[in-house]
Amino acid sequence: MKACGLIVEYNPYHNGHHYHLQQAKKITGAECMIAVMSGNFLQRGEPALVDKFTRAKMAIEQGIDLVVELPYFYAVQHSELFANGAIKILHHLATDFLCFGSEHGEIADFNHLYHFIQQHHKAYDVSLNRALKEGNSYPKAHDIAFHSIAGNDINIDFTQPNNILGYQYIKNIYDLGTGITPLTIKRRNSDYHDTEIHGSIASATSIRHLLMEHQEQQQLANVVPQSTKEGIEQYKERFQSWHEWQAYFPLLQYKVLTMKKEEWKQIQGVKEGIENRIVETAKRADSFLSWMNSLKTKRYTWTSLQRIFTHILTNTYTKEVDAELRKEKPDAIRILGMNTTGKTYLNSIKKNSEVKWYTSNKKPYPYQTMDDRIDHAYFSILPPSYQLQLKKQAYQSPILKFN
Repeated sequence: MKACGLIVEYNPYHNGHHYHLQQAKKITGAECMIAVMSGNFLQRGEPALVDKFTRAKMAIEQGIDLVVELPYFYAVQHSELFANGAIKILHHLATDFLCFGSEHGEIADFNHLYHFIQQHHKAYDVSLNRALKEGNSYPKAHDIAFHSIAGNDINIDFTQPNNILGYQYIKNIYDLGTGITPLTIKRRNSDYHDTEIHGSIASATSIRHLLMEHQEQQQLANVVPQSTKEGIEQYKERFQSWHEWQAYFPLLQYKVLTMKKEEWKQIQGVKEGIENRIVETAKRADSFLSWMNSLKTKRYTWTSLQRIFTHILTNTYTKEVDAELRKEKPDAIRILGMNTTGKTYLNSIKKNSEVKWYTSNKKPYPYQTMDDRIDHAYFSILPPSYQLQLKKQAYQSPILKFN
């Protein structure tokens, strides 16, 4: 049984994601579609709009056969580490293909760039470090390094987020010796950062903007499958809240203003005295948006700061993250959802798997302590009765949809 991997966040699952899924099936001929999905906090340092099991259910209902979780210490990272964790998981699930969406859309160019950089990696590293020291953001520094080495020989725009991720997927596929065949599909219509909806395929950013602003819900029906629309509407009706940064602002501000100096030194991502700027701006902030606008710099982008805030909110320390990132393979793979095909596929690879997979966080699940802490932070904005209810997710079985 051939399997194709998709690396996703589904925040929320929309028509563009469905196009990606259908095209990936078509070009690979894979019988099992596997989604490696971020949990309750995402790569750009944001809380997911709705929790991971709600999003897994959306995916299974639309034809994904198996949804597995990308652990927090990989999920809330820059592109290189995010990609590394996802590719390791797909490799240990014996995946044959990876199909990713990109603004560029030509896999040959990504492969060419990888081999070119391999031949000039020392010059590339020098250029990258120089660009970072000059105060450029991580994405911009990579773009400068790529083009300083390759010149006009490379026509991929590395200021585009999915092109950056795509290159890191390719790099990890080859560097780790996985044998996975990479493929890419050109993103259609909407830009990743678009905040307005035009047509039937919209960015997840614009869909979240629509929901936050309580705008005309008919627009939502035009850009997401019916099951997604029903799922997010039921979530909002039940819990009366979306998970978005402004909702966490009072707690985050309190934590920042009461943290001790020794605590700051341990938080993942805190360096170069940025904690001083965070504390000073926190004293004047009256909303999350105003705080971010006063805090961001050329070196510290919106995304990098949100990741730091996520680690502050979840009490995530550099020491524990680095310990996990150094490992050659994940300690466990958490199954969030599957259908009959997904179950059959897991059974077919079970004997040869080097990594155990888990259908709940019951001991001896290796990431139990971290997951409990992450869930406490994520659900902290809800009323106590709902917090208790949703924290039971730590022991929840996967979303199942069997024929």
